[in-house]
Amino acid sequence: MSNDLGSKIQSVEDLDFIKQKYNEEIGKYSHFVCICSGAGCISSNCGAVKDALIEEIKAAGLSETVKINLTGCLGLCNAGPAMIIEPEGVLYCNLRPENMKKIVNQHLLGNKIAEEFCYTNIDTGKKVPYVNDIEFFKKQKKVVLRNCGQIDYSSMDEYISKEGYFALAKVLKKFTPLQVIEEIKKSGLRGRGGGGFPTGLKWMLAAKSDENQKYVICNADEGDPGAFMDRSLLEGDPHNVIEGMAIAGYAIGADKGYVYVRAEYPLAVERLDFAINEARERNILGENILGTNFKFNIEIRIGAGAFVCGEETALMNSVEGKRGEPRQKPPYPSDKGLFGKPTIINNVETFGNISAIILNGAEWFSKIGTEKSKGTKIFALAGDINNTGIIEVPMGIKLGEIIFNIGGGIPKGKKFKIAQTGGPSGGCLTKEHLNTPIDYDSLNELGAIMGSGGLICMNEDACMVDVARYFMEFVQDESCGKCTACRLGTKRMLEIIQRIIGGKGKEGDVELLAELAETVKATALCGLGQSAPNPVLSTIKYFRDEYDEHIKYKYCRAGVCSELFISPCENACPAGVNVPGYIALIAAGRVKDAYNLIRQENPFPSVCGRVCTHPCESKCRRGQLDEPLAIADLKRYAADEVLKYNEPFTDLVFPRKDKSVGIIGAGPSGLTCAYYLGRLGYDVTVYETQPVAGGVLVFGIPEYRLPNEVVKREIDAIKQVGIKILTGMEVGKDISFKEIRERHNSLYISTGTQLSRNVGVPGEKLPGVYHGLDFLKDVNLGKPVKLSGVAAVIGGGNTAIDAARVAVRFGAK
Repeated sequence: MSNDLGSKIQSVEDLDFIKQKYNEEIGKYSHFVCICSGAGCISSNCGAVKDALIEEIKAAGLSETVKINLTGCLGLCNAGPAMIIEPEGVLYCNLRPENMKKIVNQHLLGNKIAEEFCYTNIDTGKKVPYVNDIEFFKKQKKVVLRNCGQIDYSSMDEYISKEGYFALAKVLKKFTPLQVIEEIKKSGLRGRGGGGFPTGLKWMLAAKSDENQKYVICNADEGDPGAFMDRSLLEGDPHNVIEGMAIAGYAIGADKGYVYVRAEYPLAVERLDFAINEARERNILGENILGTNFKFNIEIRIGAGAFVCGEETALMNSVEGKRGEPRQKPPYPSDKGLFGKPTIINNVETFGNISAIILNGAEWFSKIGTEKSKGTKIFALAGDINNTGIIEVPMGIKLGEIIFNIGGGIPKGKKFKIAQTGGPSGGCLTKEHLNTPIDYDSLNELGAIMGSGGLICMNEDACMVDVARYFMEFVQDESCGKCTACRLGTKRMLEIIQRIIGGKGKEGDVELLAELAETVKATALCGLGQSAPNPVLSTIKYFRDEYDEHIKYKYCRAGVCSELFISPCENACPAGVNVPGYIALIAAGRVKDAYNLIRQENPFPSVCGRVCTHPCESKCRRGQLDEPLAIADLKRYAADEVLKYNEPFTDLVFPRKDKSVGIIGAGPSGLTCAYYLGRLGYDVTVYETQPVAGGVLVFGIPEYRLPNEVVKREIDAIKQVGIKILTGMEVGKDISFKEIRERHNSLYISTGTQLSRNVGVPGEKLPGVYHGLDFLKDVNLGKPVKLSGVAAVIGGGNTAIDAARVAVRFGAK
């Protein structure tokens, strides 16, 4: 062969020469800058960053000592544009062109890390310069993605320098086709396209055929929402896929391969096409590969984006130029596939494993992962998660490790709700499943599937009925329509879900949904139709209460189903106060009207404005732009403005009814009930054991947080509708329950939480142990309390913090 890199490769020995020659060529460089050129970083304008870097390197006179590589996806997509400087292994992220001058001067010239552009740890807020110290990368094990982010995707020579095509050379020189298949079988590799069928067994079935013509198909029709694993591998390391397909062709006796990729992936198509042409020109594809009798070629077939073409038989129809509809099985593709000939179909990630298995041995690969799920798995992290991007982890890793260690947890302090795996055909994993190992069998037991690797995280703001609607709408829209079960069954299921979301659900809808889902699952023609009901069944299984709330109470706790409420903040309010209404009235200067609007649903505006946990603000749409409106403070303002004048209220009160109601307990619940019953015209009497009304508002919340005068003013306003409050009246002592029952037509018992909850540990009854609620109650009711020395507070809730602050006021440390 020629002594130049890029020449034709005529023998196995030529690979060794290219590897050695390339490593000699790059030995002159002191630094390598790997700029992520995945689709995500390109959309973030990494091209401008690259151009600015080239200019700065040129201006600094470093062009001969610094090599720039345009690589595939580095994985940490939310950090883009990003680049890694080797050999130090420093990651710079969220870059802009104007940052390049400082990085070149400080790092490449001054050998000092420019930390201001490095990754920031989400938990600590500290800069983490080195890739290997970042949690996102620490728990990963890269087999398939070993070259992505490391090598120039357009350089075949660089791929060869990383042992590229050495696996193909090894099998052509040392292995028979049967030995290749046996090696893949021993490795335990299962198809990464979703079903998890043993790869070696699939190859064996095709190899047994006596047909002269056989085919290898790479399924790159990645259609799951939120999935971008296959695309990233094709963009970042296309030669790895080509090599895997060539080895498969040798193993089963095929001389032709097809890569079926959707048209929505132009970058992947462009880079793969370039790699195929280069491999063909340099004799890695074509006739007499590496000087042997083996011949193999690859062509790209571009799909129009139909989701059903991800199913193997529909895919083959599409490759043949027919309508993308599934075929009845059997016969299976290994017997009668593309153009009626034996065919194996594996996805991109499966082929990406082949060269590593051949080079390192089946035993090496089988030690990674679990007993039944060997190797690693690539996932695309998307949705409500801090670190979005591509990861590769050992099979069997816990879901919680992926989400909270690698993924960095849920943004903005929200709670994790579910992880959706397997795309439209998958299922839900909830917080109860965070310790679940991620492998084929564990997920199947939970009613979910591995799928191709999409993993969409959702926080507390996700409505599970709406999630089911989204996936069912997707599946219904993408149904090819060939079989009645999928065409009509998914349509009827979608109609029921839409009815529930629209507030028109009725009793029995959930049972009907489940029945339809099971029918579709059992009778659909292809795997996609059979798995289409999975999201519905999964959400019903784990979130049946949300379906019931939509149907019975016309309530969406997540504030997503807009036909069921006025606004997300009003929907989040436990009292259902019309938040947009009273804020608009305050803005218009109609403060008293705003106060009265609040009191339609809540008779304690001033109290709630001070002590409410204001869940409404967590749902405020303004928070999506910058920060939520101060809803609770506005409520407090309106109440304080009105109450400071001590004017009598003119509440609308219906004519008096000849009915009376007795209420035991003058806490928030009892007084609220009394107020609204009084306005309806009932004669209401409230009986309270303590010397003052207000319950926990008076004795459970310290004066500095909720002044007693504020509570008194709002209780006085409540009393103006004509209710009577009898304090110091203990039922069973000052008056019997029987007597109260005889006095009134109805009773409402609202005794509240009078007893502190025990911790259940030895010694909590010892002298000196004070339960928080008892302590606050004694302080607020003026009972003698003695504290000295050091006080230890067990707990971290509102009661604990209030008790701690009150204890300090009493002189404790």
